[in-house]
Order: sequence, then C-alpha cells, then structure tokens
Amino acid sequence: MDDIERIRNDLAAFSAALRRQVASLHANGRDDRHQHLLHGLAWYATFIHTFQEASAWLARCEASGQLGSVGRLTGQILLGELAAECRGGIAMHQLEAIRPQDFGLPAADYALFDSEPYASIASWASAPDLRVQLTGQLAQGGAGIETFGLEDDPDARAMAEEMRRYGDAEIRPHAHGWHVANSYIPETVLRGLADLGVFGISVTEEFGGAGASKLAMCAITEELSHAYIGTGSLGTRSEIAAELIQTGGRAGQKERFLPAIASGQILPAAAFTEPEAGSDLGAVRCRAVRDGDDYVINGTKIWITHAARADLLTLLVRTDPASPGYRGLSMLLLEKPRGDDANPFPLAGMSGSEIEVIGYRGMKEYEIGFENVRVPATALLGHEEGQGFRQLMQTFETARIQTAARATGVTRAALDLSLAYANERRQFGKPLVAFPRVSNKIVKMCTELLAARLLTLSAARAKDEGRRCDLEAGMAKLYAAKAAWSAADGAVQIYGGNGFAVESPVSRVLCDARILSIFEGAAEIQAQIIARRMLEG
Repeated sequence: MDDIERIRNDLAAFSAALRRQVASLHANGRDDRHQHLLHGLAWYATFIHTFQEASAWLARCEASGQLGSVGRLTGQILLGELAAECRGGIAMHQLEAIRPQDFGLPAADYALFDSEPYASIASWASAPDLRVQLTGQLAQGGAGIETFGLEDDPDARAMAEEMRRYGDAEIRPHAHGWHVANSYIPETVLRGLADLGVFGISVTEEFGGAGASKLAMCAITEELSHAYIGTGSLGTRSEIAAELIQTGGRAGQKERFLPAIASGQILPAAAFTEPEAGSDLGAVRCRAVRDGDDYVINGTKIWITHAARADLLTLLVRTDPASPGYRGLSMLLLEKPRGDDANPFPLAGMSGSEIEVIGYRGMKEYEIGFENVRVPATALLGHEEGQGFRQLMQTFETARIQTAARATGVTRAALDLSLAYANERRQFGKPLVAFPRVSNKIVKMCTELLAARLLTLSAARAKDEGRRCDLEAGMAKLYAAKAAWSAADGAVQIYGGNGFAVESPVSRVLCDARILSIFEGAAEIQAQIIARRMLEG
C-alpha cells in the first residue's frame, strides 16, 4: 500500500501540472484552439480521480475485512489498467486519444511514469495470473460484485435487493419484447414501480416521498437499469421534476405536485431541448408571452422522452426576448391530459410526432409543437421570471449522477450476458471463456463496472453531504457512459453473429448503451465542463 499511496500523490501532482499547462494555453476554457488538450485534461483528471477512489475503496475494504477475492482481483487489475492508460494514452473516444506528451510538459513532470513502483502497478493490467483467477471466479458467479461500493450502507443494499427481485420477476423477462415492439413499458410495471416508491425516492417525507439519499437513488437506478434501461430511466423524469419543484417552487406548487409525483399519480417529462438548442440552452427560442392571467406558448421542443404519456411538462421557455442567452429563460409547469399512440397530445394547440430511435425505448421520444397554448400564470415555477436556467442548473448534478447509475446498470447487463454466453457457447472443443481474447474483454468489463460505480457513489455521497459536486458528477457520467458502450460493444463481439440479431438481448443493450454518452451532456460537453471547472482553481 505504500507504493499505491506514493503513486496517488504523484498522480495528484501530475494532474496539477496538467492544469497549470492547459491554463497557460487556454483562457478560462473558452478558447477552442486548444480544445483537444482542454478535454484531455478532463479525461486525465477523471482517470486520476478514479485511481484515487479505487485505491481508497480497496484500502477501506481491506481494513474492515470486507474485501473478498473477486473484489481484490478486480480492484488490483483496475489500478493497473488506470496506471497503464495514463502512461500510454487515454482513449477519449474510439477515434481520439490523448497522451502525456501531447500537453508539451517538461519531461520531469511525467517522469513518474518511468518509476519502478508505477511500472510495477501498471503491470497488473496485463498480469495473466490475475486475469485467469478473476475470470474463473466470475464464471462461478461473481461473488457479490453487484454490491461493491455499498459495503457501509445496508439501507441502500436492501433497497437495491428489493429492486433486483422485482426486476428479475417483472422486467427482465419482458424487456426485449418491449424493445423489439417499440411499445410502452406497461401500466402494470408503472404501478409496480410506484408501489415500490421509485418515483418518490428523493422527495421529502413531508410530501409523501421516501426522503432517501442520492446514494440509495443510485443503487435503485442501477438495479432497474440492469434489468432494462427504460425502467431505470422512468425515475429520472420524476427525479428532475421533483428537484425542480422542491428547490425552486412555491409552497402551493410543492403541495400540488410533489405528493402526486411521488405516488406515480403524475408522470412528468422534461421539455428543455429544441431543434437549434441542444447543449446550448442559451439559444432556446420557445416563447411564453404573458397575456393577462395566462402565458401563451409558441415554439418547438424535441427529444422529449415519455412526452405523450406524461401528465406534466417541465417546460423551459423564453419569457423575455429582450434578454439574450440564459437571462430571459423561465420554467413553466404545464399540466396536460395523458395521451396514447392514437391521440398522443389531446391538448388544444399542442401537437407532436414520435421520433423512432434504435434504443432507449419503452417511453418513446417526441418532437412537440406549441401553437398558442395557454397556461395560467401560476404555472411559472417560483415567484419570478428569468430564473429558469438557474433552476435547471440546480438539477444537473443529480441528473448526471443518476445517468451514471443508469450507465453502470447497463454495463452490468452487458457483463452478465457476456459471462453467460461465454460459459455456455463452445468452439473448437472448449467454452469461449477459455480463450484469452474473450476473457480479457470480460475482465475489462468487470474493472470498468467497479470504476463506474465507485465514481457514481462518490458523487452521490458528496451530493448527500451538501457539497458542490458538479465536477464529481461530471466525471462519473463521463466515465460510466464510456464504460457502458465499451461493455456493450464487447458483448456483441463475444456473441459474434448471434449478437447482431435483433432477437438477441445483447443487441438491445448495445443500442441502449449508445445514448448514454449523448444525453444529459454529451461526452464532449461534459469534458468541457469538467476542464473549465478545473481551470477555475
């Protein structure tokens, strides 16, 4: 452990050197000429933060006697992988890499990569004996990998276990059928999730929710996403709407909406994105003009998940066209009748068309048009106009943590499918798992699953403690989304042609995984945000 502690300190110093170097080239993260280095800083910081979290977890579990052989092997190989990738270069995407020498640092600043302790730990990444041991134990059942990181939180473990049982019985057997048919998640499942308290996890007890921690939210979300990302994502809509109303709403709005959201009586949907305003929310054009006791809404929203079946839209609009950028934006709480496929938007002046997508089904995506839609002025979230962007920013930490938990669940789904198939499928007289090119992929999935969960839970703990955690939340989302895509792609490769068939569940997992590095802040935007936060000091 002494060597690991030394490397932790050396990596922290290296991260600080990178920050100084990029700061000298980049004016507060707003000069795009050095964008590759700016985003490279974010990726290196994320990998170094992951090393710190993983090594701290190993030490805690070792000290408390909670570290089994699967955890020890997974953690050891993960540290080796992180060390090796920091030294040799990090893949920010399949088509882009960033390496230490790209930053133009003096050689002394990355001399740590040539030190004996560093090289020794990096060698764990490819140590065949460690990989063989881990593969063998995973093939026999995994020994509690689903609870890594939750050792000190029995309540979160119990909630996760309850969701796992429900997912195994009511979701997983049907998920692929819902996906292939592009059908809604059935009302019976919505009711089941509501009865389990999924829609009110973070709503305070005062308003009928569980008042549970964000860490518990992550454990629940991961389990539901492990069964099917659509069910893991249903809670996101309620989480975002409830946090908007809890932090920015008037007393009457809290009393009206929060109990109904927590019980599942009201299903919310978030309507923020527009055809010309995705990551750039300052470009929102959808207008809401005050007319007596009403607002009159005109404009278009796109990529609105669960829009037809929702009872409430949290709608970001421009109430002051004279104020550019974010300053003229407000949030409206637009109540609407619940629609269906035959009549998705039974509200005068509101129309929409489904956007068919390759994955992330079960709720359906819509583009929505508003033509002179009237809502009462009391639909304004809070007491004054112009607060919409600030109100939305207050939810982004939670939204990104929750997305990281969804990605962790998808990673687990890919790992489980890969293990099952590699154990049962035989080629050339032996199971696929006996071939190193197959088992290596499974080991990598396992290590990245651990890393994604540790980052997610770390961000959730920070949120629960009331600390600013946009940096940690961004890192968790950035890493976990990449891990989910890598695991899903690797799973299809293990299945070969069978994985390319629509009827194969692994093809669904691949489609579902792809969205994770796009929504709630595309990977490039996420890297930009992380780096700019680091340059703030």
